[in-house]
Amino acid sequence: MANMLEQVSNDLAAAVERAGASLVRVDARRRFPASGIVWSSDGVIVTAHHVIKREEGITIGLADGRVVAAALVARDPSTDVAVLRAEASDLTPPAWADDAALRVGQLALAVGRPDESLQASLGVISVLEGAWRSPAGGQIERYVQSDLTMYPGFSGGALVNAAGEMIGMNTSALLRGASLTIPAATLRRVVESLLSHGRVRRGYLGIGSQPVRLPDALANELGQETGLLLVSVEPDSPAGRAGLLLGDTIVGLAGERVRHLDDLQALLGGDRVGQTVTVRFVRGGSVEEREITIGERTEEPREHRRGGHHGGGGPHGGWGPRGGR
Repeated sequence: MANMLEQVSNDLAAAVERAGASLVRVDARRRFPASGIVWSSDGVIVTAHHVIKREEGITIGLADGRVVAAALVARDPSTDVAVLRAEASDLTPPAWADDAALRVGQLALAVGRPDESLQASLGVISVLEGAWRSPAGGQIERYVQSDLTMYPGFSGGALVNAAGEMIGMNTSALLRGASLTIPAATLRRVVESLLSHGRVRRGYLGIGSQPVRLPDALANELGQETGLLLVSVEPDSPAGRAGLLLGDTIVGLAGERVRHLDDLQALLGGDRVGQTVTVRFVRGGSVEEREITIGERTEEPREHRRGGHHGGGGPHGGWGPRGGR
């Protein structure tokens, strides 16, 4: 038994060491450094948006002890992801874990480099759920929560499996009181968009909306109980040009049902920008359809802000993994 425990202990230490080769210290806020993950050998670093408090004078502490300057490339507050470019060209990207192999109860390590040495915390993956949206409207491909202690400076560091492979980037800012990890799939999508466009592209209609219950006859006809009532339509917006009016109730977009704000947000991904699709809506008790060309907005869309129903948070639309506040 003692030999077995010693082997497990040594394996975990080796996992931390393996991951540590791809972890850096990020000095971008006063007094409290954070962690970052090497994205590519030519100096691209991924860290948490909320730890970047200044955009000039950023430095990176590398695994070999060197300290180099870095510049902010772009950031996405909705997913708490920021991309830096360090003045280094010989960095070691990590090995990424197979997302399909993740299981609740698996041992995991939170590994960070908030100072010159590595720090680690051991625990288990406690919750795995499907795609969800952060309170700021960011699309996250999978909800990953652990029972690990996230020590100061761990944000921007990695959740690591027992083989030293990275599961994703840790953050303490997306949900209050929860140790969450932004999975590798989300990081890939967001980082690629930030590097290519300087932002995460999002579709926009130019509306303010809130969920409403449909009359029974319409609900039976459409096979859904709710839709989105338009409480505002911006002039010369995609919705305005399509002829949508205040008081219309959207019930479908691009052939998919729209029942809640989350449904609409899911249909306004960056790949929809510029596409002309069919919007289905209720006006005066009748169902109508129009063609609408989805626009692009670089600031947080109104659709992400309006309406009391949408709070974001967990994968079920609330403030935690089970939808409770």
